[in-house]
Amino acid sequence: MPKAKTNRSAAKRFKKTATGKIVRRKSLKRHMLTSKTRARKRRLRKAAVVDSADSKRMQRLLPG
Repeated sequence: MPKAKTNRSAAKRFKKTATGKIVRRKSLKRHMLTSKTRARKRRLRKAAVVDSADSKRMQRLLPG
């Protein structure tokens, strides 16, 4: 059986933690930032863990 290939677009957007969780960046921080509050922009800087409902799909995209 051949090796499982990593989805390269997913590999650039997501990262696996040491415990195996998948971390993502938050959306809505590209443009129109003047209308967003300082606190909201600060919260958007931090990474978030992928939801458990999507994690099984993400594991398939990022083997190894």
